[in-house]
Amino acid sequence: MDPKDSRFSTQISHLALDIGGTLIKVVYFSPNGDNCEDGSIVVGNGCSVVKGRLCFAKFETRKIDDCIEFIRFNILQHSGVQHPNGTARDKFSVKATGGGAFKFAELFKDKLGIVFDKEDEMHSLVCGVNFLLKTVPREAFTYLDGQKEFVQIDHNDLYPYLLVNIGSGVSMIKVDGDGKYERISGTSLGGGTFLGLGKLLTKCKSFDELLELSHQGNNRVIDMLVGDIYGGTDYSKIGLSSTAIASSFGKAISDGKELEEYQPEDVARSLLRMISNNIGQIAYLNALRFGLKRIFFGGFFIRGLEYTMDTISVAVHFWSRGEAKAMFLRHEGFLGALGAFTSYKDQSHSNDLKPHHHTMQRAVLKCSGDDNFRHTPVTGNLNDGEAIECSISLV
Repeated sequence: MDPKDSRFSTQISHLALDIGGTLIKVVYFSPNGDNCEDGSIVVGNGCSVVKGRLCFAKFETRKIDDCIEFIRFNILQHSGVQHPNGTARDKFSVKATGGGAFKFAELFKDKLGIVFDKEDEMHSLVCGVNFLLKTVPREAFTYLDGQKEFVQIDHNDLYPYLLVNIGSGVSMIKVDGDGKYERISGTSLGGGTFLGLGKLLTKCKSFDELLELSHQGNNRVIDMLVGDIYGGTDYSKIGLSSTAIASSFGKAISDGKELEEYQPEDVARSLLRMISNNIGQIAYLNALRFGLKRIFFGGFFIRGLEYTMDTISVAVHFWSRGEAKAMFLRHEGFLGALGAFTSYKDQSHSNDLKPHHHTMQRAVLKCSGDDNFRHTPVTGNLNDGEAIECSISLV
């Protein structure tokens, strides 16, 4: 293999972004596995196959300049298309979704020379979930009472299902098939609420810091439980245990304490429990409304945190009397970005990063039934929330 061959001179291709109110999610394909040495192109049966990885990165939207520098260094500079002023030598388009694709379009154009090819947010979410469920082994799982179990997805019996995407706010989407979906509900109490109230109440500066703090807390110090009302006993007549939360933050009413007298970790824990319970209950009520048994939860609010998943699962299990299950996704935070990534179509780009991208542009993983696209099922190991080993057929 000639290391100077133009097909191998870049390590990153096909970038897609999902720019939300709180976080920016980035997905890109690395033919060399993000600096791995096992990337290769294999030719067989009349088509070529590029092996590599789908890689993931995230940035806080308030620190959008970090994302811009990441793209400038990892894509423009390493791909040899960067102008001395730091922008692309020629304008080129990048798939983008989310409200920030509109809000920050001029910023990316001015600083990087990137033009956003905008994809609808809801469509991208659904396409991203369908891609994961159809293509990635051991992607979906349940988590209840400390037990994680992977779910075998029957591609012939996937639909309908409810997608609950927890971002800054929450969208609930009924999915009936490829390209067939409807946003049926949502709530403004989501990840943005958790971070916003958390910053005001605990002085934490970031989502990760607030989540880490919540690990150490005890919500029962602040939440009013059924047992607090019933003298430590259950309210068994209506199925409420003594440990069930009767009122989030309810003890603050009678404790006579100021905010400074509570431990910030207990406040964070109570806040996390309140929002997770609320989302789980609303999700199930919408599933009940449409007769849906499968509920998939996604979005960076969850982040694989066991306590959050268990809270959501318990809420769904309680309200459904065990008839419905909450299911989670290993790459939960990148649904929109993945959906945007799969939307690359067969089109001529005179401004692609490298000449061979004219061919690869026709071969990006595609979730729809369009015969012009083929995707090879993902094989190999997965890194939770990081990379997916895959291959792309050039047809």
